[in-house]
Order: sequence, then structure tokens, then C-alpha cells
Amino acid sequence: MTGLSILIPVFNYDVRPLVRGLRAQVADWPGPVEVHCLDDGSADAFRQLNRELAHLPGVHYRELDCNVGRSAIRNQLATAARYTWLLLLDNDSRLPDAQFLARYAAARHRGAVLSGGTAYEAAPPPEAALRLRWLYGRHREARPAAVRQRAPHGQLTLNNLLIERKVFCQLGLDENLTRYGHEDTKFGWLLRRAAIDVHHLDNPVLHDGLEPAPIFLQKTHDAVRNLVQLYRAEGLGADTRLLRAALRLQRWGLSHAVRAAFGLGREQVRRNLLSGRPSLRQLDALKLYWLLTELR
Repeated sequence: MTGLSILIPVFNYDVRPLVRGLRAQVADWPGPVEVHCLDDGSADAFRQLNRELAHLPGVHYRELDCNVGRSAIRNQLATAARYTWLLLLDNDSRLPDAQFLARYAAARHRGAVLSGGTAYEAAPPPEAALRLRWLYGRHREARPAAVRQRAPHGQLTLNNLLIERKVFCQLGLDENLTRYGHEDTKFGWLLRRAAIDVHHLDNPVLHDGLEPAPIFLQKTHDAVRNLVQLYRAEGLGADTRLLRAALRLQRWGLSHAVRAAFGLGREQVRRNLLSGRPSLRQLDALKLYWLLTELR
């Protein structure tokens, strides 16, 4: 009998609807199912809400005293898991329908790593502050399986990932990446180096927790720093479009000029990204500026 351990790191989010939705589908998995929720230093108001989960059958809810980060908490969850398969979900995920676990159960024979993808609401959020995160998700993250499969390891995300426990524990996540971003880049590279295939499915979860633009920009800046850290330490990330562009400008001796030119209009770019009509091209330019600055 093949069991499933669903792993949800929790940080400042009411995860009760997600857990209840998952429990309603456990009969669709051909074996025992458990849900592990590990709180990573949330505010007390969210802990008070989520402590209800500890009383649900098959749900294990625990709290950490302090925030340990995105990689370390997932490693801890995987260590606590009992079953053959792990399903990694972010706490701000929303199930698309009542067949979510059934689709994974039907596809698990395809390989040891299955990525379901992420979707976003079709209509933009009414709040202007949320538009940038929604726009980025719709145009850069919400891709059908056929598109993601063209670069299977590079398109892997840790959210909504079904993986055999032995594979995850063999590779693990890099706990040196303490900031937000690119944990999945490193993990995808490790899978590729180990010659472990990644199979993409059209089984997306809805991203329900859109961050306001200032928070999203800070996380994006942290991800750029992580990308530079991986590149300098291990030579990873050189195949990403952003780093390829930055390295090309360095080789041509143009990085200083590009930084200087962008610096003159940086505040105008930031105003656009915080507005109700943000431009992804301006976000790309800001990320390139950050990356060139980090590479100096």
C-alpha cells in the first residue's frame, strides 16, 4: 500500500480551508494519507486559528519557536513524513476542484517527480497593490504542462510537487538559501544531475495569497541575491534568462553604463510597479539592474 504525506509549511496564513479541502479527497488516494502542517514562526493570531487542525484525524500540526526559512522547514516536514509519497504545497494554495488528489493518484506511475503547476484567477484583483503579483503570476508562472515540459527541470517549482520521499530526502533543499527564492532552481539542478526525470501535469493549484507590490518587490530582490549566491558558489543559474543577459553585458563591458542609465529612472520604474497598471518589462529591467549591482 502506497501512502501519501502532504507537507504544508505555514507562515502567517489561515491554512484551515486548504487542509479541510485535502481531507475531503483522501479517499481518492489508494493508501493512507496524512497531512503535516509546521508553523514557521507565525504571528499569534494565525497560530490561534490553525491550532484547530491538531484535533483533526490524520493531521499533524506543530509550531516552531522561530522562523527557520523555506528550505529548512520543508526538510523538517519531509523528515517527519511517514509515507512513500510527499506532496509539497504552499500554505496559500487553493484546490482547483474535488479531483485534485485523484489526478495525482492516476499519474503517479509516470515517475518519481510530478509537478502540477500553478494557476491564477482570470480577473485582476480590485486592489491596485495586488496587480503586480497577479500579473506576474498570470504571465510568468501559470503555464500549461506541455510548455513546462520543454524544460522540465528548469520549470520545476516546490509548490504543488508530488515526489517520492526517498528522492526528496536523498537530495534535500539547500538550507544555506535563507532568503526567499531559487530553492527550486537548486533542487531542479540536483534532480537533473541525478538523472531523475520531472513530469509535468495539468493539475494546478490556485495561488490564493497575492502579496502587495512592495512585499513582492522585496521578495524578488531577495531571489536575485539568491541567484547570485548560487552562481558564485556553484555556477548554477547561468542558464536563466536574467543571468545570461547580465553576464553578456559584463562580457561586452556595458554593465556599468546600463546600471548608471537605469539608476536615473529607477524611481519612475518603482512608481509604475506600485501602481494599478504595472509593466512586467519594467520589472524585468529592475531585476537586471539589481543583478548587475550584485555582480559588481
